[in-house]
Amino acid sequence: MNNYELMVIFTPVLSEEDYKAAQKKFIDLVTANGGELVNTNPWGLKSLAYPIQKKTTGLYWVMEYKAPSDFNEKLKIQLLRDDNVLRQMFTVLNKYAVEYNGKKRSGVPTGTEKVEA
Repeated sequence: MNNYELMVIFTPVLSEEDYKAAQKKFIDLVTANGGELVNTNPWGLKSLAYPIQKKTTGLYWVMEYKAPSDFNEKLKIQLLRDDNVLRQMFTVLNKYAVEYNGKKRSGVPTGTEKVEA
């Protein structure tokens, strides 16, 4: 199983319940196909760099998970079929990225923080 990170931008017109239901749908898809959820991070409403489907904001959500390599194609198909998804991006995480994300979640200094003088 490989480590992956998925960032999804949902349409900004979703209610809070619909936003959580959309997240749960993709989490359930990962676990139902033999994957393992590592972490989720809902960023909330953010401005887009450029308009997508005439929308200038989107609901961002990041999910880190472990899954077989052939699973991402199934997940991509489901993301493309969902009308609430504006954009998605998969990232394969190497061992250093997994270690960095783990340190960041636990609050351990990663060495990339800004130092105020």
